[in-house]
Amino acid sequence: MAIVQVKPKTPSERFHLKNVQALWKGKAESTLLEGDRRSCGRNCYGRITSRRRGGGHRRSYRRIDFIRRKLGIEAKVARIEYDPNRSARIALLHFIDGEKCYMLAPRDLKSGDKVVNLSETPEDFHFGTSLPLHRIPLGVPIHCVEMEPNGGAKLVRSAGTACHLVSLEGTKASVKLPSGEIRLLDARCRATLGQVGNEDHNKRSLGKAGRNRWLNRRPRVRGVAMNPVDHPQGGGEGRSSGGGHPVSPWGQLAKGYPTRRKSKPSNSRILVRRNGRHVK
Repeated sequence: MAIVQVKPKTPSERFHLKNVQALWKGKAESTLLEGDRRSCGRNCYGRITSRRRGGGHRRSYRRIDFIRRKLGIEAKVARIEYDPNRSARIALLHFIDGEKCYMLAPRDLKSGDKVVNLSETPEDFHFGTSLPLHRIPLGVPIHCVEMEPNGGAKLVRSAGTACHLVSLEGTKASVKLPSGEIRLLDARCRATLGQVGNEDHNKRSLGKAGRNRWLNRRPRVRGVAMNPVDHPQGGGEGRSSGGGHPVSPWGQLAKGYPTRRKSKPSNSRILVRRNGRHVK
């Protein structure tokens, strides 16, 4: 996999850096597709809660097996595919019993490789193998980590990310996430060995505004370019923000202000925050 600059046959391709990888060119597995009705940033009341969303190409949702319940049954990687719903690549697995499923493709996984979900420590460690945390050696890169046993992977699923097991104490395991946060988890939670593939995802350049519109992203207007009635930083002669800190149109601080709820249940499992502070 590499980032290459295409020959600029059109003005829009002059700054286009694309990710080159041998991916499946055909259609996705039809039995693993679901309809995806997008909300365009609106909640259940129809109010916009995530701005600058809308438009974009129609897409279907690929059902990913985040639980990995088929234990001890070996599966063969049929192909590596592009998923429009996430930054990582996905791999189509064919099990010996005939069942098919998708999983997030780890780095260096290719067609023809074998993956398996185990409950005991294997003799050889292969990327893509799913194991409980108490069966994984310390320091081995892992991804797709569960927060609750049999609850499905919730952590470390973006392209190029990986976390590490820091310690095991009885039924609890400490995992250091890519943000630097150390979180306490149940040792029975499952994780997948290896780093998520497509690690060059953040190095690409879309090259033109239209490609952002294809990805369901609408234009962003700076607050200083608005009128005072529309934004706290609007108005003024020239490029002036009035000396204030960056805020949203409703006055919410945009840099460094913590927005995480203090009553969130998972707060009690954080040992070290991403800023390096230990939680008392």
